[in-house]
Amino acid sequence: MNVRPLLSRLAACTVLLAAAIGAQAAPSISGRQLSVGATDVQQYLDGSFPRTQDALGGLIAMTMSHPQLTLPQGNRLDLGFDIAMATAGGNPAPLGKVKLSSGLRYDAQTQGFHLQEPTVDDFTPANNGGKLDSRTRGLLNAWLVDYARREPIYKIDPTVAAVLGTLQVQSAQVENGKLVVTFNQDLGALVPAGLLSK
Repeated sequence: MNVRPLLSRLAACTVLLAAAIGAQAAPSISGRQLSVGATDVQQYLDGSFPRTQDALGGLIAMTMSHPQLTLPQGNRLDLGFDIAMATAGGNPAPLGKVKLSSGLRYDAQTQGFHLQEPTVDDFTPANNGGKLDSRTRGLLNAWLVDYARREPIYKIDPTVAAVLGTLQVQSAQVENGKLVVTFNQDLGALVPAGLLSK
């Protein structure tokens, strides 16, 4: 049996699937505001996790996976994920599920929405009697600070972001189940409709 055509077809399907998964829905624009729905943010997060953070010179590796975003009423978002830890190159052992809440900021450099002052609100251990000890909590907080500073939870399409690059950001917040950034000018005249309907 000649497997080359089959492998070739499989490779083509993989490329198409990756493109479909990587495709982002366009944000919506109203006046000076650009907003992104929770479903689109969740899709972006699904594509950017799991994440592993080395600590103590590589003696410990913490892995965060399965992000779960909710945008409740109010101005903070909720984000949960599974946390596992490996020591000295071993296999990661599940620790449990962490829930955090966070404000929001928009960074023109990364062209994305970032966590702002995230706090750990809850921890559900993977095993009965497990708990988030002070060392693990410290590592988790260090990871959160670094993640919030460097990595967006949603990144605007570069073509749209290029148009927004010259504008001043006035605020970024969670509003009516969406991430919303308000700029200093009306966006309707600046962002061609074709960019948002791609």
